[in-house]
Amino acid sequence: MSARAIIGLVVSVAVLCLAPGGAAAAPAKLYVSLGDSYASGYQPGVVPSESGNTRNGFAYQVPRYAARRGHRLRLVNFGCGGATTTSLISTKGCRPEALGPDGRDYPGHTQLAAATRFLRANRGRTALVTVSIGGNDVTRCVSTPDPVACVATAVRTVKKNVTLIAKRLRRAAGRRVTIVGTTYPDVILGLWVKGDASSRNLASLSVVAFRSLINPALKSAYSTARGRFVDVTAASGAYTPLEQTTTLMPYGTVPVAVARVCELSYFCALQDIHARTDGYALIARLVAGELPRRR
Repeated sequence: MSARAIIGLVVSVAVLCLAPGGAAAAPAKLYVSLGDSYASGYQPGVVPSESGNTRNGFAYQVPRYAARRGHRLRLVNFGCGGATTTSLISTKGCRPEALGPDGRDYPGHTQLAAATRFLRANRGRTALVTVSIGGNDVTRCVSTPDPVACVATAVRTVKKNVTLIAKRLRRAAGRRVTIVGTTYPDVILGLWVKGDASSRNLASLSVVAFRSLINPALKSAYSTARGRFVDVTAASGAYTPLEQTTTLMPYGTVPVAVARVCELSYFCALQDIHARTDGYALIARLVAGELPRRR
């Protein structure tokens, strides 16, 4: 075989390897996750010893849904169970058991500092950043004498802190990286199934808190850094009027919004605020939907 023929054969093989059907896969882009136990993927067990962080969490599901939009993502998870908007900024390190599976450890650094350092070191390699934070700032208000006033006070802190978090992430990540802030299903709606007037009043008030206080504050804070916001509360059906009812075993007739949160979270069954796998999948789909579709 002549030298020219050999060269032609090599070129042909190279073209075939890069052609559709035999295309060389582009290297995966990085996906950086920050936040609380929703980010770390916590799920309760029927007994405490079976509880823990799992790969069912939304951050672990995002790459699968992102792939359907043409993105290859590799998760780097800084999420820490129990985190608040204040601790994310000021508390160094995370207990090993509070990290998600294969979570990124950061002894000696705050979660925000560790994440921004990583983003600066990986400029051009990162496609997505998500932040799930704020839930632990407000859930304590359920047990206070005046939950509405408590939430209003907590939300002021949440807005201030998340604005700072979003701006630091944007500076570290660069202009082109998609930053998505998430909120939560309104699990407090699950108090409705207890049946007493006080619980049902709190369930009703929780909808007002999310719609009028918590979510507007989060959306505003992320927008200051050109971040996007996915309203998980709305997507999980929390704003369906409570007069619309359905039947859900073993609770009988309940509002549709309550039935939905019972299905997506463990609150009705176990009084636990965390999402079931389908609940985390809902968040993952919403996040992936914020990425531009690629062919």
